[in-house]
Amino acid sequence: MTLLFIGLGGFFGAISRFLISGFVQKLLGTTFPFGTLSVNVIGSFLIGFLVMLFENMLSPEWKAFFITGFLGALTTFSTFSLETVVLLQEGLYERALLNVALNVLTCLIATVCGMALFKAIFKV
Repeated sequence: MTLLFIGLGGFFGAISRFLISGFVQKLLGTTFPFGTLSVNVIGSFLIGFLVMLFENMLSPEWKAFFITGFLGALTTFSTFSLETVVLLQEGLYERALLNVALNVLTCLIATVCGMALFKAIFKV
């Protein structure tokens, strides 16, 4: 049953990634992989918040749906890696370094912010 929940979460997460990433790329242009950065930051924020929220509230199946399925499909380390390699191959070393730095730092900060928001809302 858990595998079904992961699959369903992944279905919705993948569609969300496609829509959000595409929207951001259209909005900000294609000179930098802003679409991938945006879904990674959003997913990092949500995982920080949801891990705290679901700690004792949901069944293992629902945790798997949201954390492994939805957020696993929403965020994308492989696309981030490929986009960074392409930037390097094109000789855009500063953009490649910026991509790595922004993804790592903003995702860590977003996770901490998600956890902090949970604590502020639920006074824990």
